Amino acid sequence: MAFQSVWYYTDLPEDIVDIIERDLTENFDPQMADSRLHGDALNKDKRNSQNTWIPTTHWVAGFLWHYVQRANRENFLYDLRNIDGESLQYTRYAEGQFYGWHNDAGLATHYKPVSVGNRGNGQDNVNDFINENCEMVRKLSFSIQLSDPDDYEGGNVQLLDEAGNNYIAPRKRGCIVLFDSRTQHRVLKVTKGTRKSIVGWVVGPRWK
Repeated sequence: MAFQSVWYYTDLPEDIVDIIERDLTENFDPQMADSRLHGDALNKDKRNSQNTWIPTTHWVAGFLWHYVQRANRENFLYDLRNIDGESLQYTRYAEGQFYGWHNDAGLATHYKPVSVGNRGNGQDNVNDFINENCEMVRKLSFSIQLSDPDDYEGGNVQLLDEAGNNYIAPRKRGCIVLFDSRTQHRVLKVTKGTRKSIVGWVVGPRWK
């Protein structure tokens, strides 16, 4: 299926980024663990970083949702529903760490069948279930830069469009980058310092 590798970015105010970073450092840094690939596989040859998860009930998720909706309204016009897995990923790349080429497309995760009633005989009919894991796919990916670009070297987010052109996402602290989840991208190796970011995925009904 053809798609446009449209991507969009905006900048958060510096004082807001300070508040976000202080909150995450205090409450989520102690939970950091080795990052795993989709399906819970550990493969440091493909992805070498640490991460933890921020629930969407946390204020940061609600705050960022405004920017996701704005970007979609102004650039993508996708049918979107919510953040995948009901959580954001808080990531850390230390010296020597990276994430190889990949895309985020695929079925949504962490959803369970939801009953929408029964036939009145006390038994749920299979047709009365909606399996969200089958009906929803990732459509938009986003990343928020938390580290000052002077605090690390390397670690660029590189995107590859369908024509084979490479783009480097802005490194400015507080920059939010949003792109189609089918876009190939990677995080280059950090050669000095530490890079922190928040990443997430937004799901919607299957492509038609």
